[in-house]
Amino acid sequence: MQPLESKEMSINYSLKSMIKRYVNASGVLIFFAILALLMANSPLKEQYFSFWEQEVHLSIGDFNLFSHNGHAMSIMAVINDFLMAMFFLSVGLEIKREILVGELSSMKKAMLPIIGAMGGMLVPVIIFWLTCPNDAEMLRGVAIPMATDIAFSLGVLSIFSNRVPSGLKIFLATLAVADDLGGIIVIALFYSSEMDIQFLLLALACTMLLIAGNKAKIMKKRFYLAIGVVLWFAMLNSGIHATIAGVIVAFCIPASLKKGTPYYIERIRNNISSFPVTETAGKHNTVILSHDDIHKLKSIESAADKLISPLQALEDEFCHFINFIVIPLFAFANVGIDFSSMEPGNLVNGVGLSVMCGLLFGKFIGVLSFSWAAIRCRIVTMPKGCNWKSFAAVCMLCGIGLTVSIFIADLSYNNGSTTGMQLLNEAKIGILCGSLASAIIGCIMLNMYLPKENTKA
Repeated sequence: MQPLESKEMSINYSLKSMIKRYVNASGVLIFFAILALLMANSPLKEQYFSFWEQEVHLSIGDFNLFSHNGHAMSIMAVINDFLMAMFFLSVGLEIKREILVGELSSMKKAMLPIIGAMGGMLVPVIIFWLTCPNDAEMLRGVAIPMATDIAFSLGVLSIFSNRVPSGLKIFLATLAVADDLGGIIVIALFYSSEMDIQFLLLALACTMLLIAGNKAKIMKKRFYLAIGVVLWFAMLNSGIHATIAGVIVAFCIPASLKKGTPYYIERIRNNISSFPVTETAGKHNTVILSHDDIHKLKSIESAADKLISPLQALEDEFCHFINFIVIPLFAFANVGIDFSSMEPGNLVNGVGLSVMCGLLFGKFIGVLSFSWAAIRCRIVTMPKGCNWKSFAAVCMLCGIGLTVSIFIADLSYNNGSTTGMQLLNEAKIGILCGSLASAIIGCIMLNMYLPKENTKA
């Protein structure tokens, strides 16, 4: 059994690593979002928009992996369906780790962020529904303001560095993870199309194979990723949104070691202790190793590799690719809005206003009110080191929705029609304005209400 203190240190290190990762990624995300807006309103805008419509082929004979219902996918579709499936694989790995050993691993730790996340999903939906015209096509975007962008929100919070109590950092990071889980459920339930039974059965067979691999303790990451590609193709053509394949794969990848941590540590220790102790000071000559020594060193290397579970290894390998390639590319492809086609009133009525109000007011009111009720009823306690004013400031940052909000907007309105594209652009404007307003107001509140001196993180 791992000592409690050691386990807590491991959790804190993991959480700090995650926060640092997202903070670094947020700057890249903002850069590509701004670049997309500039390109969409420059003399190169026709080339910008037409580029994303180019077809993509990855074919063997007549079979094209990037095809949907027999038609080749565009670059935009590959980004939104294939690369975002990889993004949700990364999110799924993160959620699974948090459930197993992180801030979602016990009801006591998870309760406040989960309650806050529930309020932050429910109230924005209500505000969207109340402010949006009673039009069935417009109301398809009711889930758009539910999401909190974890990279962007943690990036804003990082501006204040050690002035932010660790309890608030943990609350925001964990709430965003819970928020992502809610978004995944919404996408799975409400953004699926007409089902194809044959592909649905293939997807089910792939899922059962992944579960069987987990139960049999197959540790090869290639096994899960290879079946995951087949699962993605089956999901894409079955009617269930393809990005859900990433989550299924993530939850099937083993998080434990085949023989346990002590076994591999003891193996490393025994191999190291078998090497003779020699003086090394001032000696730079190369020693020719014996076959036995080489075998021992390879055994140490193998044991060290096996000390990291497939889940943690894959999460670590994917993080830079997702944060610095997939998400910036998604932003560059999707944030571009041609303002010349927009009307001045897009933000004072319709979808744009509803999305902006949902993010700016709905997320803040929902997270704060649900958290306040839970704390007042003594179901949970306030995060350590903060007061209601600083807590409210962090709740305001929850209104920063970008990646998943734009993704859900695309699912809601991108149906190929002129009206759909107009609604999609309005939704994107609402997302950008609501997120920017939440970030600015959140910064002002944080500067006013956080301690002026450094707080131990």
